[in-house]
Amino acid sequence: MAQCSVCGNEYDKTMEITVGGETHVFDSFECAIHALAPTCEHCGCRIVGHGMESDGRMFCCAHCAETAGVTGVADRA
Repeated sequence: MAQCSVCGNEYDKTMEITVGGETHVFDSFECAIHALAPTCEHCGCRIVGHGMESDGRMFCCAHCAETAGVTGVADRA
């Protein structure tokens, strides 16, 4: 059995996710999100969906981006 990189749980159904050539082992999507998902620069939540990026800054939604001074963003087009 493999061991989760985040929580240390030994589990027979772990998943491996490779990012930038580095492979991580997780026992759940929750642990994968905790370890790999970017964080919104404004509110601090984990960005699980597409999110928004402006000049290398990551945001979970247009509201957070606008609050941080980014212009010309919209959640719906």
